Amino acid sequence: MSELKLSLDELRQLMEAFSASGLTALTLKDGDFVLKLGAEKAAAPVYMAPLAGVPAAAPAAVPAAAPSPAPAEAPSLPEGKVVKSPIVGTFYAAASPDKPPYVQVGSEVNEGDVLFIIESMKLMNEVTSEFSGRVEKILVENGQPVEYGQPVMVIG
Repeated sequence: MSELKLSLDELRQLMEAFSASGLTALTLKDGDFVLKLGAEKAAAPVYMAPLAGVPAAAPAAVPAAAPSPAPAEAPSLPEGKVVKSPIVGTFYAAASPDKPPYVQVGSEVNEGDVLFIIESMKLMNEVTSEFSGRVEKILVENGQPVEYGQPVMVIG
């Protein structure tokens, strides 16, 4: 009866080689010594069937000689110093519903003044001004969702 001796480094190398090989099972026997390695196969992707009662949209037939529509104009950024949302969340003009808004159109602001709040993941994030000037436009409504980088306010 022979005895298989593997150092810890050799065992690690064997496990790494097994893992890299794509095999799902390996059994190594030597007398009474048995080493079994196993790996689970990656789960197959799950595809959901359309919900019952909701018809699948059929692709529209496009005539071969149909003229292509003119490209849509990219939305233009407002003129002035644009304050953009630093995160995805919900825009709030005031600290709470019973408080006045931090700023309104026509308000004079200085660099570092709080302009509005973006609520994200139940955290209220104060957004401060990077500019000094007068609030020219507020581009979103109170309680409206905003995206990262979305223009929110224009300071002139």
